[in-house]
Amino acid sequence: MCGRTTLFTPDKIGKRFNIASTELKAFQKDFKPTYNAAPTQIMPTIVSDSGTNHIRLMKWGFLPTWAKDPNDTFKYKTFNARAEDIFEKPTWRSAIRHTRCLIPANGFYEWQALKDGKQPYFIHPKDQQLFAFAGIYNIWKNDLGDEWDTYSIITTSPNKEMSEIHNRMPVILHPKNEKQWLDTSNDTPESIVDLLKPYDNGLLEMYKVSRDVNTARVDNENLIHPL
Repeated sequence: MCGRTTLFTPDKIGKRFNIASTELKAFQKDFKPTYNAAPTQIMPTIVSDSGTNHIRLMKWGFLPTWAKDPNDTFKYKTFNARAEDIFEKPTWRSAIRHTRCLIPANGFYEWQALKDGKQPYFIHPKDQQLFAFAGIYNIWKNDLGDEWDTYSIITTSPNKEMSEIHNRMPVILHPKNEKQWLDTSNDTPESIVDLLKPYDNGLLEMYKVSRDVNTARVDNENLIHPL
């Protein structure tokens, strides 16, 4: 799974994802760099409208249309969506075709199970300082018409490096594939399934970090420093 991420260079999102400066002003005012983003947190996503990218703040934790309450995120356990069955499961099968997004990040954490507890690792692509996870989202509405934008990060089997510490990893997109991912005219499994694969072997850097990251309220640059 992918349960913690970082985004400590939000100032680079505009250039990296081609976002209009008028949108960036409001975003940069409201969003602060984070070294320990956790599920239920409000994070930026990138969506596309007729080929134009837009930045959109959403809650991490996909709320299915049939959810009764916006606080039900933990109940449905929808922070991650498995690539292997995403086209068939009722929770995901509409979103994977019609509401895909990018989740900007500088890295993520994963935990290796050891005899003395779980050891966290910080992981990031060697070839991208600011990259994007493949995501899907849903606009959940209540009976009064109030809306909550919520998203999930898609996971897949691990590449060679990740398999040493965990049996899953988030789908990290190459920049050349991001436009294809956001283009929902590609709405068949055949048109995007090749993007839902592990990151290339040899392109991830990972190292042990402090177990302070286990506590979501701890959020500082020391969390990504190697032990």
